[in-house]
Amino acid sequence: EEEVLKHKAALEASKAHVKSVERKDRKRSPQPPFTTSTLQQDASRKLGFNARRTMQIAQQLYEGLEIGPKGTTGLITYMRTDSTRVADSAAQEARSFIEGRFGKEYLPAKPPVYSSKKSAQDAHEAIRPSEANLNPEAIKSFLSNDQFKVYNLIWRRFMASQMQAALYNQLTVVTEAGDYGIRSTATQLVFPGFTAIYEEGKDEVKEKEQTTLPDLKVGEVIQLREILPEQHFTQPPPRYNEATLIKLLEEKGIGRPSTYAPIIETILDRKYVEREQKQFHPTELGKIVVD
Repeated sequence: EEEVLKHKAALEASKAHVKSVERKDRKRSPQPPFTTSTLQQDASRKLGFNARRTMQIAQQLYEGLEIGPKGTTGLITYMRTDSTRVADSAAQEARSFIEGRFGKEYLPAKPPVYSSKKSAQDAHEAIRPSEANLNPEAIKSFLSNDQFKVYNLIWRRFMASQMQAALYNQLTVVTEAGDYGIRSTATQLVFPGFTAIYEEGKDEVKEKEQTTLPDLKVGEVIQLREILPEQHFTQPPPRYNEATLIKLLEEKGIGRPSTYAPIIETILDRKYVEREQKQFHPTELGKIVVD
């Protein structure tokens, strides 16, 4: 604290001016269409569904539902897959829809190709809508609430995967104050690209709020308003939730797409872990079994 207060006093006594202003464009590319693992993770983050529930609903969408005059229609491709591969015909269908809905500028020059993990068996395509034109809103009345939520997630993720990257303008300002250099960065969305239709869920509870910076010029004098010294403690790694545990199972090569949900059900059924506020806590029994 003593050290910090010394710097705080020195900063308060110094005059600040803008040393440099740098602008650069940054691209953010869309995520590939869903595999079993990424579908379970995103349904957990965004919908609060556990893996078993997600797979039960996906099974219903795959087997087919009564969609008015269309009759029984299978709405998605096979939901147990580790591949991000997409049929050419599906990519072309998606491109036609995107061009009609958003315009040509939202389309990349050619359909993107996503690489699957080395361990992938690649027996099936990625999880995608069987017909790109079956907009979730158009068939909402034929689906249950849960079915709509999962289909909407799959449809949007697939559409986004076929769209242009989002473009951001990054502004970095370096301010000089006596012996100190202070760096500030702000990011502004210039072109939404795929984010117009889909944003991936995040594991972190608190997302950093986007900051904005005024239009500053090199040499401009800056008025110092306030210096906030903060104390930070090293945080232990967060406990696993369903999404982060499935992600780890896949990274470590434990299980297959068809077994992620049963693995989680088993450790819960056997009382090795308990779920508290969506996080897994090991039980006494679980610790003894591991020992």
